[in-house]
Amino acid sequence: MSQTKFPLGWDEEKVLRVLAHYEEQSEEDALLEDEAGVESSDTVMDIPHDLVPKVRELIAKHQS
Repeated sequence: MSQTKFPLGWDEEKVLRVLAHYEEQSEEDALLEDEAGVESSDTVMDIPHDLVPKVRELIAKHQS
């Protein structure tokens, strides 16, 4: 049997808490959460894996 691997700082208990949060969330609360994310100054996008180091470097330069 294989073991489940979690990202750094995550464990099964944290995953279960996050799942419970979203499974128990009302549609209204989910909508409010989505709208709050849209109002943020950040952008979420898909980028090729091989470009991730370059993007991180650019972000670090921008933040300094």
